[in-house]
Amino acid sequence: MFEETRPYYDHEIPGAVTRVASNPFFETIVKYLFPETDIQQFKAEFLKISTIDEFQQNVMLKAIWSIVHKTCTSFTWEGFDALDNNHRYMFIANHRDILLDAALLQVTLNANHLRTSEITFGNNLMQGDIVIDIGKMNKMFRIVRGGTVHDFYRNSMEVSSYMRYALTEKGESTWIAQRSGRTKDGDDKTESAVLKMFSISSPKPFVENLSELNITPVAISYEYEPCDFLKTQELYISQYQKYIKEPGEDLHSILQGITQQKGGVHLCATPSITREELAECDKLEKNSKFAKLAEIIDQRIYGSYKLWNTNYIAHDLLNGTNTYSDHYTTAELEQFNNYMLSGLKGLMGEPDELRSIFLKIYANPVKNCGK
Repeated sequence: MFEETRPYYDHEIPGAVTRVASNPFFETIVKYLFPETDIQQFKAEFLKISTIDEFQQNVMLKAIWSIVHKTCTSFTWEGFDALDNNHRYMFIANHRDILLDAALLQVTLNANHLRTSEITFGNNLMQGDIVIDIGKMNKMFRIVRGGTVHDFYRNSMEVSSYMRYALTEKGESTWIAQRSGRTKDGDDKTESAVLKMFSISSPKPFVENLSELNITPVAISYEYEPCDFLKTQELYISQYQKYIKEPGEDLHSILQGITQQKGGVHLCATPSITREELAECDKLEKNSKFAKLAEIIDQRIYGSYKLWNTNYIAHDLLNGTNTYSDHYTTAELEQFNNYMLSGLKGLMGEPDELRSIFLKIYANPVKNCGK
């Protein structure tokens, strides 16, 4: 069942471990994540792994903490004390980094003694044997993007059915982004199409259909936006022509997201969507039901989003004001301005337009959160 979509089962882990350990990139990855580790000793221990839980506890969670310690000045969370292992959650989150958004949720769940979740992983990113093996060992399941209208519906039904199966029968929580692809401009918005996709795997009425998924919005915020200058360049080009990704661009974004300095990072699990809220949505006609639900999810995320000094600085620089000057120091303003000017120098395009695009990435959350 769901053979093309699902993560690995425990009995498939030993074979995947053997393949990963024999891959020529294995040592490079280990050296970056665990620079003090003896490679041969690590490999010997790695080859003993026989279950998903062992892989996550002994490798992935340690790897993610390694990234946090290397690239974050702080990592905080809230709201996870309201969750418990007797329930399963469909975590729907704003999406800023290809890999880290979901990865940071996993270490947060683990730190709060909660089961890790399964994670959507785009088929465009599942490239190469080692990536596929590591992803499926790490409870990632495939979501297919693109194709004809018929392909889109078939693929949507597959992932919708799988998530419902994982939540209601397999006993696993899931993570999915609120939209297709990352938010590039800092303006987090839940796509109604994503919510409609949740519903197509069940014939039950709207409230019953979606309440059994236990939709739980999650907000993640970075002091320094992952791939901010790459996003600026893409948004600039997209103003004038269709943006076409270069070969290997997604992998480059993943690597930059991992290695880039992020400053502080904050994660918040918000209250799950209630039956009462779904019932209010159900009073509206079909498309409006999902638009209203998207609005509720957005408000959950905006209400829990942590604004950083970089957000307030960008808002003031963009608008030529000092409205939020009590949220940052003169030194922080100068530091951010120098960071921006240094990064923009390497981009192609009209300088003032690039500056405006860059600042909006950081300023839009201030507008959305209304804080």
